Amino acid sequence: MNKVLNRGLATSGRLLAKAVKQETAKPILGRPSNNLSLGVVGLANVGKSTFFQSITKTNLGIAANYPFATIDPSKSLVTAESPELEKLAELYGLKKKIPSSLTIYDIAGLTRNAASGAGLGNKFLADIRMVDGIFHVVRGFKNDDIVHIEEGEIDPVRDLVIVNDELILKDIEFVESALEKSGKHSYKPGFSDDVSQVLNKVQDFLYEGKKISVGDWSSNEVEIINKYNFITAKPTVYLLNVSEADFLNQTNEFHLSVQEWIDQNCPQDHLLMFLAQYESKIIEENLALDKSANNLIINTMRKALRLISFYTCGPKEAHQWTVRENSLAPDAAQVIHNDLKDTFISAQAYKYQDLVHEQAPLNEASLKSKGKLYRYGKNQSIEDGDVLVIKAAAAKKR
Repeated sequence: MNKVLNRGLATSGRLLAKAVKQETAKPILGRPSNNLSLGVVGLANVGKSTFFQSITKTNLGIAANYPFATIDPSKSLVTAESPELEKLAELYGLKKKIPSSLTIYDIAGLTRNAASGAGLGNKFLADIRMVDGIFHVVRGFKNDDIVHIEEGEIDPVRDLVIVNDELILKDIEFVESALEKSGKHSYKPGFSDDVSQVLNKVQDFLYEGKKISVGDWSSNEVEIINKYNFITAKPTVYLLNVSEADFLNQTNEFHLSVQEWIDQNCPQDHLLMFLAQYESKIIEENLALDKSANNLIINTMRKALRLISFYTCGPKEAHQWTVRENSLAPDAAQVIHNDLKDTFISAQAYKYQDLVHEQAPLNEASLKSKGKLYRYGKNQSIEDGDVLVIKAAAAKKR
């Protein structure tokens, strides 16, 4: 017998639903997993560990003023405030609220010639390859008391170029190894040359000094590229670590040149100014959080990763879940529990924009009478802000 999992709105009576138009979407670079991870990277000793401690609200001790203070990556979870989750909990009278989270790693600092093994280069590049999105911290402040690994004047664009070149060089090494392995299988029956063609195209792209994420790849090419987890295919949020005065005034002498470099080399990526020490101070001294950049930073990364949220409400908790854009309804069901994808029948949904102006307690009957209850089939994708109840076969209530 079919059962409706009590993971969302309790529905009763006749289902009033509207068909949701489904469009074929182009695959996204990166893993399809909904358990995505982030890495904090950059040149050695530019404020990465201080940022990591502030964004994760953890204390790893005082950040050391020398290169390669971080060797093994630290790991934690980050969450962002969700006004939608707060509103839904209010509408359904739920005290327990579970926001979605992302795993974040503080990765060892990079140095020039890292792709050739300098510093902790090989370890750094192996660690960064395992994450899905990159926070690239770059120094945008002057302070003679804080060591900088590069000699001379503070120059964020120079530092960006160093890191970018090392990542590209490492991806060239990865693609050359992949091409070699692909060639070994070319004699086997049923071998397709599509993989080699795409890898050669990626190699040419990297030889031009371009990040893979910049390319206009076809759906087939994206599917092949995603199998190799290339570093420069990952979305990046650049964090310009500035002085306190610059952060409070939202001005910085390097900001324009850094933005111009991003516009020329990776225009799809994002740039934010932040102050690592200030974020830590907010936490340590319990200051007003309205001046913190952490929520903006997390939400900007969610946008870069093309993540959306859907929600379930009841009977005990309001829960925020995260999926990639264009995820089909069965894939969203799988995020709740693995069994739900195989047993998925349909999903019922309210749109958050239809709920935001409602008052507690929520009057579902009124929403249904207005045609605000939607149904998703197996080949339809969910939308940001959907509040779902999943209908599955032979499923247990959870």
